[in-house]
Amino acid sequence: MSDIHALSSKPEREYCSTSEAAQMLGVSLGTVQQMVENGLLEAWKTAGGHRRIRIASVEDYLRKRSSGVSAAHPVALRVVVAEDDRIMQRLYMHTFETWGLPLEFRLVESGFDGLLEIGRQQPDLLISDLVMPGLDGFAMISKLRSDPKLAEMDIVVVTGLSPEDIAERGGLPDDVTVYGKPVPFKELKGYIQARLAQFQRRGRVAN
Repeated sequence: MSDIHALSSKPEREYCSTSEAAQMLGVSLGTVQQMVENGLLEAWKTAGGHRRIRIASVEDYLRKRSSGVSAAHPVALRVVVAEDDRIMQRLYMHTFETWGLPLEFRLVESGFDGLLEIGRQQPDLLISDLVMPGLDGFAMISKLRSDPKLAEMDIVVVTGLSPEDIAERGGLPDDVTVYGKPVPFKELKGYIQARLAQFQRRGRVAN
């Protein structure tokens, strides 16, 4: 018997679609996909590439959630993007939405706005341009890194400045990751997926 035939012989209602699982759990399709990748839900793929979720694993997850078991909750990465260019803001927003990852992202237009936003709720990741009106990225990052309460917040810079330009303006802390423009979304996605996996291993619960 072929593997495809064996899969197709599974009882019809033992499995549901990704959209059905999302409706049962009250979460987005992207969150369901992330839960499958993290092993929180059991699933398989049809010959046509469609994901099927084991209903029993969805029901088990719901039971654990209702009983207060926290380790199985999906995580969401909190991201602040500091970028003053409106076209770039829309590009970030559109790209993040197409990834289907559990992200909570906010957009700010200056370093000053970034400090205010981070003061309201500390993100896990700051993605920042350097050249912005008012308080620029250099000053904002210097202020953030002087606060020990923000030591675990990751900072990624995406800039059109050359390494020489950055050095002439005083440089950046060693723990800041720097990418050149255009925005390297492939690298950013890998970075974010790695952070999500790290949070999942630690058992962090999304707020």
